Order: sequence, then C-alpha cells, then structure tokens
Amino acid sequence: MADLEVDLPLTGLRIIDAVNGPLQNVGRILADLGAEVVRVEEPGGSSARREGVIVDGRNLTFALKNAGKRRVEIDVATEEGRGAFAELAASADVVIRDGSAWQWADRGLSAAALRAANPRLVVVEMSDFGSFGDRSSWQATPDVHAALSTVLSRSGLPDVTEPLLPPEFLAYESAAVQAAWVVMLELAHVRATGEGDTADFSVQEGLIQILDPVFGIGGSARAGVPLRDLPRGRPDSRHLYPIFRAKDGWVRICVLAKRQWQGMFEWLGRPAEFADPRYDDTQVRFGAVATLYPRIGQLFAGLTMEEAVEQGQQLGVPTAAVADAADVLGEAAFHESGSFAPAPALGEGAVAHTGWFEIDDVRAGARWAEEGATDLTAKSTPGLVSVHDARPGRLPFEGMRVLDLGVIVVGAELGRLFADYGADVIKIESSSFPDGSRQSPGGELITEGASWGMRNKRSLGLNLRTEEGRRIFADLVTASDIILTNFKPGTLASLGFDMETLRSLNPAIILSESSAFGNHGPWSRRLGYGPLVRASAGLSKLWSYPGNEDGFSDAITIFPDHVVARLNAVAIVSLLLRRDRTGRGGRVSTAQVDAIFGGIADWLAAESLQTGAGLRATGNDRDGDAFRGVFASRGDDEWLVVDARGDDRFAAVARIIGRPDLAAAPHLATADERWAHRVELRAVLASWSAERTGTDAAAALQAAGVPAAPMLRLDDLQTDAHLRTRGVFGRLVQPQLPEPLPTNLGEARTESLADPRLTPAPLPAEHTRSVLEDVLGLPAEEIERLLAAGDLEEHPAAAPHVVATAPAV
Repeated sequence: MADLEVDLPLTGLRIIDAVNGPLQNVGRILADLGAEVVRVEEPGGSSARREGVIVDGRNLTFALKNAGKRRVEIDVATEEGRGAFAELAASADVVIRDGSAWQWADRGLSAAALRAANPRLVVVEMSDFGSFGDRSSWQATPDVHAALSTVLSRSGLPDVTEPLLPPEFLAYESAAVQAAWVVMLELAHVRATGEGDTADFSVQEGLIQILDPVFGIGGSARAGVPLRDLPRGRPDSRHLYPIFRAKDGWVRICVLAKRQWQGMFEWLGRPAEFADPRYDDTQVRFGAVATLYPRIGQLFAGLTMEEAVEQGQQLGVPTAAVADAADVLGEAAFHESGSFAPAPALGEGAVAHTGWFEIDDVRAGARWAEEGATDLTAKSTPGLVSVHDARPGRLPFEGMRVLDLGVIVVGAELGRLFADYGADVIKIESSSFPDGSRQSPGGELITEGASWGMRNKRSLGLNLRTEEGRRIFADLVTASDIILTNFKPGTLASLGFDMETLRSLNPAIILSESSAFGNHGPWSRRLGYGPLVRASAGLSKLWSYPGNEDGFSDAITIFPDHVVARLNAVAIVSLLLRRDRTGRGGRVSTAQVDAIFGGIADWLAAESLQTGAGLRATGNDRDGDAFRGVFASRGDDEWLVVDARGDDRFAAVARIIGRPDLAAAPHLATADERWAHRVELRAVLASWSAERTGTDAAAALQAAGVPAAPMLRLDDLQTDAHLRTRGVFGRLVQPQLPEPLPTNLGEARTESLADPRLTPAPLPAEHTRSVLEDVLGLPAEEIERLLAAGDLEEHPAAAPHVVATAPAV
C-alpha cells in the first residue's frame, strides 16, 4: 500500500483518536498522510469492532477505517485511565473525539483542561449537531442528516411522489472529509499563531458546506442558475447529464462545451435538423431534448457500453458506463491506476481501496496491519513548527500566495478555502478558455454561485498560450507558495510547466492536482466530469429508484467536487507542514473517483470477497426494521424522515403514535419480524405523520430518543433556530448583486480561530494591473504593452489601482 520510502508530510505529528462512531475515517485520512494516529479504545475493544460490514467474521469497516493506526486501551471511567488519557494528550498535537463533550468534561478531560496542560493542542469535538443549540441532544442517522442538510429536498424525480433517500454512506463519509479539513485548518492556525484551539464540529453543518451546499458554487451545466430558483418539488435534471440504454446496460454522456457538441453531432451522422450553429449553445440543446435525445438513444441502443465509451472518447464526447460494484472491481484501469490492490489481511482474494492521495507521485495509502501501542508517551514535544512571526489573531494562511488555475467546482472551492483564511489567492483566467462557473443565465456580470466560490480572491487575466504570458506565470511561480490545478493530467506540462520545471523556478513550491481518474493508468487522459465519475464508480446506480428503469436521480448533485476540494486542501496543508520541516515543496494529486471509492471501501472489499455482498440501490425501502423511511407530513410536499432501528426505538415510536399494542405483539418481537410486516406498519406511521407538521412530529419522536427529522429546504436553513444560535451563516456583499448573499462562515465553531474573511469575488481579470504591480513590480507602461499584445486581459469594469505593499511570502 503506502511506499514507506516516501517522506509522508505529517511525519512527526501525533493524533489521539477517540472516535468510535461513523467518523473513523478522519483518523485514517491523517494516518495515510503520515501522522502517528493513536486509537484509544475501552478495555476489551471498541463497540465499533462489532458494527459495520462484516464478511466471514471479519469487520471490513473497522479494518479499513483504522488501517495504519496504533492502538491503546484506556478506561476513562477510572482515575488511572483518565490520567493516562491526559498524559497522551499532553504529548499530542491533536485530539479528535466523538460523543458528548460534556461527558468528557465530567470526567475531568474537557478540552480546556487538556489545553491547559498543552497550550498548543488542538481538540476537535465531533458530534451530529454540535455541543450547544436546540438540536444538540438529538439522535441522528445518515437519513436524518439527508433531511436536515436539504439534500433530500432535491433528491428524486418529479414524477415520483416521494423524495428519494440518497445512499446512506454519503452523509458521514462526506462529513469525515470536512472534519479532516477542520483538523488541518486548526494545525495551520497553530502554525500561524503559536496557540492551540478547540473546534466544535457538527456533522449537520459540515454537510451544509460539503454535500451539495445551497450557499456554494454549482456545476457548469446549471449555467449559474441558483438552487433557490429550482422548483419546489424534485427538479427533473436528467437532461443535464443524460443516461441512455445500451445493448448491455446504461451509458451517460456529458456534453457541455461547443467542441463536445460538435463531436456528438459527428457521432449522430451530422443530422440536418441539428446543423444550425445555435445548437452550439448548451441551453439551446437542453431546450431540444424532446427531439435530440431520442436520436442519441437510437445511437446507443445499437452499441455495447464498452463500444459507446470508446467511440465517445475518440470523438471527444465525454462518455461513461453506468457501473455497479462488480463492474468497478473488474475494471483493470482502476487497478492500474493504483486505486485498488490486493489486501490479503482482509481475507483470501480480498481487494481494497488504497487511499485518497498521491504524494510526490507515490500512492500514500495506509499500512494495513494494526500496530500495537508501545512507549506512547515518548514523544516529548509536538512535531508542529510555528512560523517565526507567529502571533495571536493571525489568519492561518496570511502571507501566502496561491496561483489558482482551477476551474468550475473543485477549482473554485479549493482556492476559496485558502482565500477565506488569509492567503492572497490569484485566480488566473482567460477569455479564450473561460471557466464554466462564470456562465450566467442572463449575461449578468457575476452569479451567486461564482460569488460564493470565488470570494476573497483576486483575478488576473493571463494568456498562458503566449511566450510572454508563460514568462509572467514563471515569474509568479517564483513569488508564490502554492499552485492549484484541476486540469486533465499533462495539461500544465504541455504549457511548459511540469513539476521539474516548477521546482527549478521555486524549490519550495507546492503543486495541487485533481482530475477525474488520476495521473496514472489508461484512464488518466480520459475526458471526465463529476457525473461521469459517479457513473464509473457505481454511485449513479446506487442513487436511483429500484425497479424504475429510468430512475437515476444523481444528476442534480455535484458530489464529489466539494469533497475533493477538501481532500486536496488537507494534503496541501500537510505539505506546508513538511516544507516547514524540510524546506522543500511537494506535489499532491487526487482522483475524483477515489473520493467515492473511499466512502464505500468496506462494501467494495465485501464484494471482492463475496459476489453480491456490495451495496445495492434500496431507495426508501431501508432494511433492518420497519419504522424506517420517508413519510408524508402535513403540508404541500412536506416530508418526515424516521429511522427507528431496534426494539427500544420501535416501542418508543409505537407509544408516540398511540399504538403501544404494537410493541407487545408477539409477531413483531424482532426486527426481522417487523421487517416482514413493514408495509402495514409504515402505513400506521404514515397516518400519524400526515396529521402533523414534520417539525412537530420530529420533535415528538426525538424527545423519545428516536432519530427523526423534517425535510428542510434552502429557505428553512436561514430561519433555523439551531443554526442561528450556532452562528453558521453570515452575509456576503457582492457589489454587482442587488442584495447581500447568505453565506457559510467557519468550518466549525472555534474559540481562537477567526471566522473567514468575506470580501467580494472578482470579476474576470479585474485585478490584472494590481497583481502585476504588487507582486512583480511591473511598471504601468509594461502592463499596457502586454495588454495590447494580448498577453494580458483586463475587465472593462476594473477600478484604477493604487499600488500597495504586498505581504512578504
């Protein structure tokens, strides 16, 4: 798995991992990057060892999420155990833990107490709803989070009555990546200020930011249309990234750019009715789906999936087969790229996902063997080095310069994460190759999505296809810390800037790359977008109505783009910490497909061991007990999610809905028996919920300890009392828009880490003059010459620039 020769960037850092719930991948991500992660378990082993995907007695979930960690047993209910935990924390850089922060405090192990003994310590308290607020005591499950994060409100199809519960893994696996980013952001905070911090991380708030955020940048197919303008019911978005029947399955295409349509036009045989140049416009084509898509459907009906994908790639039409778990494991390209490898520790013939990152061109997966925890207190000082001018109040990335070549969602979001916290992020763009996220439905100067995704940045109009343009970029590299790209692999090298060249310009430079299928293997140059990645990774098939041939419902989501942005950000900060230690930069590369594989790694390993054991689409018919699913509540298209598993919760629901007799019925004594009678039992619950608002029904059930939630929509978030109490949202003033935008604030509720900056997003090439004057010291006449020659661009609305002193890099 991991190449032990590589200098993993978090080497020297110690993380104490007391996480027993569904966020165990937080520690796994940090272990993959080289941290010493010490898992603390109760005597006899954590309950997590008995929960998850189990095949032939082997807990694949626990094994994969805890690979590469060391382990120690501590009983924090005893005085001796509490002392041992406190001693560990005194030797650590970070403590991550779940459960109630108040229970830890009652044992004398509060974050404040741990930090008093170790002032540079970061403590991340992780829970479903945070340590304070109206819902802090609520019970949650993936389906409850789908309802409260607004994802459920957009999931499904308008011609089906019920919204569709998304695949269960999405919620907590997405939140785990967000929590890992919180850990790394806090370490950057320690680096910049010299002081530790406590972060109160809420899964609900994490999902609002990372899983189809309503106040975040959207995909290019939406052409800048905000989520608030979508219909109240489930929008039919299948036309955006359509799926067609092939001879042996299904294929999806993603035709957005003019050149992609021209390839599709050729593939169709150049039909006269679509020869008009106006069909070069994406929205015009979307308006013609009633006649265009049947023609495409006829084409694919005569092809196998393999034939369709191959021909599409040859013609420049992004195309992918809609895969299932067996298809994924059988695809040689994923093994050649390094995404999967044999894992005999999991069982004979087992195959497992190898991790999320390539560091310096080497896969940085975890070590499989669970290591014993010996001599754990020997690490006397934290491994983190603070900058020489660290001071309280300094933003984590203040003084850093980032060259942002990213586009659309991953590109915009990754740069924003650094701009929010003090970096001078320079978005480099060109009208010849416009960023798809700059599209607007009515020709507006800027959209809400671009405002959210590009806030706090500067924009430089630079033509990298000219000699002078490349010279300027080279000069910028020498004065920068980080370069961000999400091009197809090889694009930056084709412009003359491979990693070797970048290192020669600046040995300390850090390069971040992200692509659909990664830098290696036969698919590395394949045309790919998020919807095609979801299809290839098996997610599109999972996110569908079972039994509905055209029930694919993932077109509206932009997963995993926001997740991938956080993964790259985690690795970039890791490389910054290594640079502090070694003086040299580095390179991180990720594949979007690995973000999905990482979330379902246990199920894919199960499929490799036992055919048919992998995930299958279940829709709203969740198994395991009867009172699980989506139920209509009072109002127009209002819904209640209930997720009551186990005898106690079944009895609680029965009591709340006025049917205590159900809990006493002999034929409903077990979960399996209740599952067999789920149709009639769910009808009883549906009759009760239909007479109540989702809010009232959920409150009654939660008071009895039953996970339940109303389905929230975008507008509900802004008025939600719990989120308002926790200060989740702020206001972003974008001068070109008529009123301030609601916007996400910090990644978690923190004590000393400041909220992100909220300055407007730039117009394209708005800061060309200021960037070149401030950073490179170019005189005005030189800039004018470069503008006239087409090496530079400037937005006509750009304000005159007054030269300011740039911060030192």
